[in-house]
Amino acid sequence: MEVNEIKIKNILVEHGKILFDSPKSSVNFTGIAKADILLNDLSDYPHAFVLACVMDRQIKAEKAWIIPFKFSEKVGGFSMEILKQLTPKQVYQLMSQPEPLHRFVDKMSILFHSAIQKINKDYGDDASRIWSDKPSSAEVVYRFLEFDGVGPKIATMAANILARDFKIPFTDYYSIDISADVHIRRVFYRLGLCSQNATVEQVIYKARTLYPEFPGLMDLPCWEIGRKWCKPQNPLCGDCYMNDVCPTFLTK
Repeated sequence: MEVNEIKIKNILVEHGKILFDSPKSSVNFTGIAKADILLNDLSDYPHAFVLACVMDRQIKAEKAWIIPFKFSEKVGGFSMEILKQLTPKQVYQLMSQPEPLHRFVDKMSILFHSAIQKINKDYGDDASRIWSDKPSSAEVVYRFLEFDGVGPKIATMAANILARDFKIPFTDYYSIDISADVHIRRVFYRLGLCSQNATVEQVIYKARTLYPEFPGLMDLPCWEIGRKWCKPQNPLCGDCYMNDVCPTFLTK
């Protein structure tokens, strides 16, 4: 690694460790208090977290994560006893009426129903069994990948949230990759870590190269940088804590 690349990695890892080691607190998934209470309740409603992860694709995260709460309002609760009785047709109706809860109602209603049935069949109605046996990070990612429609990005995101925010213990963190969304790809490019047209896979492997012990540790710092300062247009470089080592800022 080049000297400046090492400096960039050290700053991102340092901020990642601060976030990872911070005391457990309620995660602000949606900005709606009742919805966030449901999503944070891994004791009684761990399936709400899992189902929200399954829904988190091709729409804004906040809209995806509020779907379990919207369902709970419509059916009068969110217990697995209620959910596992729903037919595919009923899930579709709940997902589509009176307002669509997702951009792709047809597909996502099928995935929502499938995830409920998998939690019922494979985990005895207790989704916390996905992570409660102190598994390896690879095992947790694999278990999420077994849900229909879940790819590596969502699976590693879920594992990262469980480890970082919910303080769920794993035996290691090697397999928790960075979730290379548009913000993170932009930040990696502007920091000189990847080319402008780098693929998701290239960003993931670059993060593995930088910090193989826990590549996903850099996920939230990069995401926050992208959301707060490193904007697509008119970036607020002067406010960003990376500006001392950012080649894009230094060459302006």
